[in-house]
Amino acid sequence: MINRGYVTLRQYFGTDGIRGRANSTITPELAMRVGQAAGLVFNRGDYRHRVVIGKDTRLSGYMIENALVAGFTSVGMDTLLLGPMPTPAVAMLTRSMRADLGVMISASHNPFEDNGIKLFGPDGFKLSDTTEKRIEKFINADLAKRLATASQLGRARRVEGVQARYVEFAKRTLPRGLDLDGLRIVLDCANGAAYKVAPDALWELGAEVFAIGVEPDGMNINREVGSTAPEALQAKVRELRADIGIALDGDADRVIIVDEKGHLVDGDQLMAAIARSWREDERLSKPGIVATVMSNLGLERYLAGLGLETIRTAVGDRYVLEHMRAHGYNLGGEQSGHIIMSDYATTGDGLVAALQLLSVVKRSEKPVSEACHSFDPLPQVLKNVRYAGGDPLGDARVNNAIEAGRKSLDGNGRLVIRASGTEPVIRVMGEGDDADLVTRVVDDIVGVISRVAA
Repeated sequence: MINRGYVTLRQYFGTDGIRGRANSTITPELAMRVGQAAGLVFNRGDYRHRVVIGKDTRLSGYMIENALVAGFTSVGMDTLLLGPMPTPAVAMLTRSMRADLGVMISASHNPFEDNGIKLFGPDGFKLSDTTEKRIEKFINADLAKRLATASQLGRARRVEGVQARYVEFAKRTLPRGLDLDGLRIVLDCANGAAYKVAPDALWELGAEVFAIGVEPDGMNINREVGSTAPEALQAKVRELRADIGIALDGDADRVIIVDEKGHLVDGDQLMAAIARSWREDERLSKPGIVATVMSNLGLERYLAGLGLETIRTAVGDRYVLEHMRAHGYNLGGEQSGHIIMSDYATTGDGLVAALQLLSVVKRSEKPVSEACHSFDPLPQVLKNVRYAGGDPLGDARVNNAIEAGRKSLDGNGRLVIRASGTEPVIRVMGEGDDADLVTRVVDDIVGVISRVAA
């Protein structure tokens, strides 16, 4: 599979909102125009429209938040500011507060220098491609004649108590009669959006919580902590002899688990464990799950043994969710830890996914290393090649190398080559039964792409 990347199709929106370097790509001017454009698209009907805005802990969040407020209020939308909140909390609150639009200011797992703008519709779901294209047209348009009159300008205010609302929501997703009493949990919040709500939720459910990554300073989000840098969590789990480690990313829409031995448990294993549990409880709305092309073939084989199908989509939780909604599945996700459970949430929710996994562990009365290891993954190699511009995947030399790699695997493995939708990187993934062969094939393709992209 070759995917040239979603980001090339449109000027601003990628696979997960608008993202880039703060004060370079993501400027106050752009943020204000996004607020105006999105406000005009959703400002329909004769009533006071409202938008909720949350953010993670990046220093640039203050700048972008204020610019968005200026944009939304200038087209007549009232703005409710939530402060630091997980992305799934913003989606949930968009619905529960009857807002016309929800906004999350975050670049997820990226370093603090980056930031982004994610948008949710009134139903709490991420916007469709069609709606994002409409917003892009307004971003580039002359909006002078579309601004609100002086008497129609929107108001802005901060909302108190929203963190407690989300904590209660998350706690209610744990099966009735079940608590976390007796579990020693190390929780890594990545110095990000969940640094307050996640420890509170786990403690209130009875766990003994040891929290790291809960001292944000505006510049340390995802720095040597969180789901993309789990080494600190692994070390702490071993040091404290904890039962489990839980790592969220900067905006808490993804989760990675560490077992009691300090070993990583990725999203594929989490989906397998939850799917097995939900199948036993007859909670799956369809006999299968939705994953992406990056999920390990071992997951697919394991689920097939349970009589469950694995549907694959393009990379990106939005595409997983779109297929789930269109075809009636209630469980899906990505190997990276985006787990979507539509019975509870309209987007990936790292805390809720962790709670579902903890319920599996508690009910099984087995250690995490057993309860969450459902299959042996096939050898999988993923490497990234950064490029400055152009279209390396359109180069004949690259395509010849990819075709040669496929012939080498000869049906005993697979390749997925794609351009990232959030950064200028080409990802090369190879998978198969022969680890040495897979490594050689990936290295050969990476070498050609690197030379072409130089």
